[in-house]
Amino acid sequence: MIVKATREGLGRLIIFIDFITRPAKMKRSDAEQQTVNEALSLMSVYQFYACPFCVKTRRALHRLNLTIALRDASKGSPYRDELQNGGGQIKVPCLRIDEGEKTRWLYESNDIIAYLENRFGKGRESQASA
Repeated sequence: MIVKATREGLGRLIIFIDFITRPAKMKRSDAEQQTVNEALSLMSVYQFYACPFCVKTRRALHRLNLTIALRDASKGSPYRDELQNGGGQIKVPCLRIDEGEKTRWLYESNDIIAYLENRFGKGRESQASA
């Protein structure tokens, strides 16, 4: 009981700190943002609200200006079963990437952020204009 309360309190503190220190969003033209949003419609992030690694991933989503479906994988959620059955484990954060008939499940916040940076980050903009 004490551990759960401590975890919940620390989670809320992390979320508050995230809120007051949130980074600025990346700016894109309307056409670029629409293209990004179309690609994001094939992705979703499985997460727990107060998990520090999920907060880190959501901060990156905010910074990269990525509107992506967030799916709560808490106990009792249908997304928890989806994560277990599709990804093979209940571990968050997890990025689900639908690629036609195939679905990729990418775990680890650093790997997810690196993937999103590579695909949608500023380096990608300069590659597209070159």
